Amino acid sequence: MKAAYIEVTGDPDVIRIAEIPPVAARAGEVRIRVQAVSVNPIDTYIRSGAVASEIKDRYIIGCDAAGIIESVGEGVHNFKTGDRVWCTNQGLQGRQGTSAELICVDQNWCYHLPEEVSFETAAACALVGMTAHLGLFREARLQAGETVLCIGGTGGVGSMVVQMAKACGARVLATAGTEEKYRRLVDLGADVAINYNQNTIEDSVLQAAPKGVNVFWETRREPNFDQAIQLLATRGRMVLMAGRDARPVFPVGPFYVKECSLHGFVMFKATALEMRTAAEEINRWMASGKLQPNISLQLPLSQAAEAHRQQEAATLRNEGNLSGKIVLTLTNEN
Repeated sequence: MKAAYIEVTGDPDVIRIAEIPPVAARAGEVRIRVQAVSVNPIDTYIRSGAVASEIKDRYIIGCDAAGIIESVGEGVHNFKTGDRVWCTNQGLQGRQGTSAELICVDQNWCYHLPEEVSFETAAACALVGMTAHLGLFREARLQAGETVLCIGGTGGVGSMVVQMAKACGARVLATAGTEEKYRRLVDLGADVAINYNQNTIEDSVLQAAPKGVNVFWETRREPNFDQAIQLLATRGRMVLMAGRDARPVFPVGPFYVKECSLHGFVMFKATALEMRTAAEEINRWMASGKLQPNISLQLPLSQAAEAHRQQEAATLRNEGNLSGKIVLTLTNEN
């Protein structure tokens, strides 16, 4: 089978595309013929060595995939050959990744894919959708009628946050830095779209929500706690999902006087049950059209290294034209 893998960490050129022996499903696993995978910032961190991970011989990269089950291992009862499925939380904590024609995945991390949802959509929604759902509902406990501010609402996670918050009946404010991204926020359903290069975030938010927002979702690598606490309502919740190396000053007094709470989390530490609960709702929203990924670029698996270059340029240096997800397709690889 063809796969994109690494044997050492380093720049994108360490990614190899080659034929390797196919794998067989073990007990409790399903074997999936992959149709699409997505690229996430965490993939580049593991490949570069920025995030320590157990790199085995021919370590296949990638967290997300969608495809068709080709076979099932002993003890698998909820899936059968021919089922359309998607998965995430692979390529982490020693597990092999998804960027290969055939992958074996524990049934606990695999989810049925509705017929009306494309493989590309499922792959692009997987990790970012899980992240958004866990942050909004497990951590921030968002309720209908509340107000959410999403900083960076057109990114992979940000676009999921905007759509999920709208789907549950919340009012959504979101920011972007260009006119194109501003228009994208409107298309995603944001009630108030803010171009922060034309108007300040603080003035725009307080004009739209004078009492502050209930949930402040931060996507920047350097969190702005002064801004967040200014814009949070009493008992507001701030969600952090980025900035591993950030060490910003934290204004303790204003934070606790407002009775705010801070929620930091990483998706891959969620339990299988938490993820399955999220996946069921993600499936309903994808099938109904309420949840659509912001796919910026589609490439064949053979261009995995280029995909990593573009992802790093956008994530680490704010360079390039990437404004959403990268999807790698495998349907034309043979």
